[in-house]
Formats: sequence, C-alpha cells, structure tokens
Amino acid sequence: MLMSFAPRSLMDEVLDGPIVGGMLDDDFYKDTMGQYSHRFWPGVDIISGMTNRSKMERLAEIIRERDLIDELDAAQARRFTKTDLHYLRGTNEYGERMFAESYLLELEKLVLPKYDLSVKDGQYDLRFMGAWLPTSRWEIPALAIVNELRNRAILKKMSRSERDEILATGILRLREKIKTIRKYPGLTFTDFGTRRRFARAWQRYVVKTLAEELPGQFLGTSNTEAAKDFGVLPMGTNAHELFMVVAAILSARGDYPLHGSHNRVLREWWELYGYGLSIALTDTFGSDFFFRDMTATQAAEWKGLRHDSGDPMEFAEKAIAFFQKHGLNPLDKLLIFSDGLDMNMIIKLWEQLEGRIKRTFGWGTLLTNDLGIKPISIVIKVIMVRLDWHYSSGEWIGTVKLSDNEDKHMGTTENITRYRHVFDYTRHFREECRV
Repeated sequence: MLMSFAPRSLMDEVLDGPIVGGMLDDDFYKDTMGQYSHRFWPGVDIISGMTNRSKMERLAEIIRERDLIDELDAAQARRFTKTDLHYLRGTNEYGERMFAESYLLELEKLVLPKYDLSVKDGQYDLRFMGAWLPTSRWEIPALAIVNELRNRAILKKMSRSERDEILATGILRLREKIKTIRKYPGLTFTDFGTRRRFARAWQRYVVKTLAEELPGQFLGTSNTEAAKDFGVLPMGTNAHELFMVVAAILSARGDYPLHGSHNRVLREWWELYGYGLSIALTDTFGSDFFFRDMTATQAAEWKGLRHDSGDPMEFAEKAIAFFQKHGLNPLDKLLIFSDGLDMNMIIKLWEQLEGRIKRTFGWGTLLTNDLGIKPISIVIKVIMVRLDWHYSSGEWIGTVKLSDNEDKHMGTTENITRYRHVFDYTRHFREECRV
C-alpha cells in the first residue's frame, strides 16, 4: 500500500505544517562531523553562506522575507531534548557507541548562532558565523526552509485541483520508482534528500513508504528524525566541509601543510570511527589528487568511496583501477554514488558495474523532490575560517573546493589558483550542477 497518508491531509501538511522539526531533523552526518570537529578542532570559528546555483530563480521575489525570518527564528529556537540525546546515545556501529558522552554534553547546551539576512539583486544573502560545531548545524535546516518556502509559494498560487495533481504526480512517480527497483533485487539505496526536499511532510511520506515497500533494498535515511520515527537506520559519514575547513586552517602554515591536510582528515577520521564509517569522499580537491593521496594501507583498510561530482562511470573506472593497483579485489570495496541521481542513472550504473565492484546509491533531490515542480540547486558552504588560539590576529581565511566539476568550484580566484597548484589539479570538466 502506497498511501500511508490521505492525499488531502498530506497536502495540508505540505502547505501549513512545520517546515523543520526538532534538532534531529537534520542529516546524520552533521553529528558524525560534529563529533570530529569537537574532538580535533574545538577552537575553530566559521562563516558559512548560501549560494543559489539556480540563478534564474530570484528567491527574494518568490519567498516573503517575513516568512523566511519567522521560519529561521523558529529553527534557531530549537534545542536538543533528552529524548534526542537518548536516541543518539543508542546509535552504535559494530556494537560500539558512536558518540562520546563529552560530545553529547556539548549538544545538550548547543544553541544555533544568530543569522545574517539581506537581499542582493533579487537573491537572499544568508550567512551564519560562530564556533564550528553549532554554526555547522544551520546548513540543513536553512536549506530545507528556503526550499519549502519556495515550493509553498508556488503551490499557493495554484487551485486546489492543481495542487492535488502535483501530489498525485509525486505519488505516481514514487510508485514507478518502487516498481523499477523491485526488478533489481540486489540494488540498495539510501535517502539523501533532506536538504532539498519538497517538504518535510513529503520526505517523511517517502521514507515511511520506502521502509514499508522495500525493506530489503531501502537501507535507511540521512534524516536522523525520520530514521528514529520510522525504525530505519540513520545513514551518513562526512562531507566536503571537513576537508575544506582543515585545509584552510593549515594553508596559513604554507603549501606543504596545506597539501597534507587532506590525509590528516582521513587519519583523524579513522582514529575516531575506524572501519564503521570509513567511506571516503573523493572530490574536495579533485579525485585525481585523492587517488594519489590515499595510501595503500588506507585503501586496504577503508570500506569504500563516495562519488559526488563529475562523470560517475569515469570515476568508477578510476576507483577499480586504484584498488587493483594496490592488489585489492574491487568486489571487496563499496562505491556510493550521490551526485544528482535519477532512476535511469542508478540503473545504468548498477548494470554496467555488475560483477566489477560493490555499489549503492545515496539518492537525494530526485527522490524527495520529484513532484513536477522543477527543483532548485542551493547550497550552504563554509566560506571562511579562523583559529583564534593559533593566530594572534584571529584573521579569517577563505576556504576552497576543487570539484571534479568546475561549476562546483568554491573560493576566491587567488585561492583557487593556489590550491590548483598545491593539489596538482589539471582537470577541465564543466557541466551544469545536477540537483
């Protein structure tokens, strides 16, 4: 049965329900990364900011500023509850507790810092500044708020029958996805769609439905609250943020420490989580550099790799060659694909890599935001960092990302040029960012 909610009540929730839930209505990797920052880099401050890659969508002309402020204020007022902490305390990997009590105590007193909101050329300039751990927690709820307010504004201009058609389209497309996935019994996937979901109520409907309909193939969700509420696993490891922040900090010490920053994060992550969360994100400074930088020992120890930009088949071929070069059987390793996936791409990768390497899929926007209204591509990234106890002046240092897709590069022209040299980045591939 695919109708876990009646369509009318579901649309009512989409139009008027809470956009953000409690503090667990977040991606699980915000906690795995949060514990990393708390453990290894407690003195770091960051500034993060929102970028709308869908530049033709003038969000400040679509979303009322008062509505955005009200939702951001409501998100900022949230706190971790004892129930939230009890759930996190119970998460484990291979029988060992994932989160230390010292980290959970930090969460108990965590307060999201104030935000700064302005309008520039029809777009919202939304920024957050403060200590790394609490400031990082703004990313997912803020993106969810902007996405859902934009979708609500579009829906509220429609008639009731038009809105019902949107919901029916979403349900039909979800049904077709389920039918297709059932044809491939070994294919597994995870919901990665919180940040660009159509609406909180819709993501919860999708997760609940998938948990009921595909229990052996739907591995879980990145949304911690939905995982808790629907009895599936919370899924996630880390994001570009870790590598970008640590690289920026170490860049002030020279090119050699900057070059070594990437492997330092890998080593510290392994020290903290070991095999259980050993999925390496490969494209913060280009995957070509990653395959040069990851050592033979790390290649043998780590569970697998995550692809998040560039041509996925090209990446898969490089990953297979990388493991073979180190005398490892690729069938013992796992690739997670997570860049703008749709059903066709998932099936193509599944079939073409059959018998060559293990693979699974982190399915984002086109799982939780596929109802006939074209999604937008917005991101919130760390753009500046500082480490007060190291720098007497406490100056801010810009971050850089060198994606396998040059359209996803981040940083000033000067910093990107430096990083290209340090990480020997020579790729020239550009495509429109997939949602």
